[in-house]
Amino acid sequence: MIIMVNEHVLTVSLEEFGLSKYEAQAYVALISKGTISAGELAYYSDLPRTKVYPTLLKLENKKLVIISKSKPIMCTAIAPEDAFDSIIHEQINKVNAMNTLISNLKKASEESRKSRGSEEKRYFHVSANNVLEQLKTMIEGSKQSINITADQWGLGLLAECKEQLLSVLRRNLDVKLLIPSSQICSEMFRAIPNEVKIRVSDSIQNCFVFDETEVLMIDNENGKGAIFSSTEVLGINQNRVFADIWKNAIKTESLADMTKNEAQEIYKIIRIINEYGLTHILNSIIESKKPDLDMLKLLEKNGINLKSKSLDEIIEIMDAALQIKCSGHVNFDAHTKNITIESKLNSGHSLPWAYILDGCLQKQGYKTRTVYQSNSNKGEKVLIKISKN
Repeated sequence: MIIMVNEHVLTVSLEEFGLSKYEAQAYVALISKGTISAGELAYYSDLPRTKVYPTLLKLENKKLVIISKSKPIMCTAIAPEDAFDSIIHEQINKVNAMNTLISNLKKASEESRKSRGSEEKRYFHVSANNVLEQLKTMIEGSKQSINITADQWGLGLLAECKEQLLSVLRRNLDVKLLIPSSQICSEMFRAIPNEVKIRVSDSIQNCFVFDETEVLMIDNENGKGAIFSSTEVLGINQNRVFADIWKNAIKTESLADMTKNEAQEIYKIIRIINEYGLTHILNSIIESKKPDLDMLKLLEKNGINLKSKSLDEIIEIMDAALQIKCSGHVNFDAHTKNITIESKLNSGHSLPWAYILDGCLQKQGYKTRTVYQSNSNKGEKVLIKISKN
């Protein structure tokens, strides 16, 4: 039964080489049985007896069989490697001609697109099972820079590429990573090498841009990826979008040694102050004349309660926030009982944080006096002088 199935497959395949059905059946029978008579061929090949001799003559003309001159007529198949050599070369020539035709048609199509100001670019699908290995390969192959935006799922993939990241960082590549706020100080966050610059933004997709030319995008729902290679427009555009988000994203260096809850709290405070801080201060000055206490109310309204924290804890929070927002610091002089808030940026960047700290001090029973100083070259400074009521 297996032989019959194979013979049928061979017969069909020979028909694709240009043999007729009868010719294919006859040749396969001769290959299987060796030298046999015309009558036996009719039996084994299932050919009508009246068709055997004409079929043999056609096969002989095609140099696929040898027919004896004696009677009864005996026939033998020529070995396949000899019989089909010319046919194979003929097929190869046809394929080559077709490839040449397709190449010429492609060139004509590309020239037509270029003349119309358009050019076709391709992208490659990556299966979910191969995305991680592809990501590792692309990281290792980078020459200058890698810009990454990743959600929790993408960050998990990246955490598995630590060895590759360390390799490119040793070559002084610039690696930047944008993550959502939910991943600050998470386990996967800590798996990323320290030399990777990480900032926080909630405008996130899984997009990896290598050397501004290759883009790997990954769908976090099905795990599949797509690679866009040598795409100048896409790569440059993605980098511009990345640069805009990066500029306004929140730095994470000062949060690295904190617990996830501590880091999340500071991020939340920063987000509240970013959205409402200066406006709230101006309204408070106009209405209540107590912007410091009103800043605490603003935080409490948004779920942040600093009342239960010690002065040292509050100073630590403010110091981290200032480092992130304006490359600043909070310094407490235990001898003079003064607190200095410094910011490298002017235009009142330090004021919301000074008012929060001032409000906390007043809540803890301290009397304060605030002095604001600004220097166009050195930034601004707020001095909070403390005395006990």
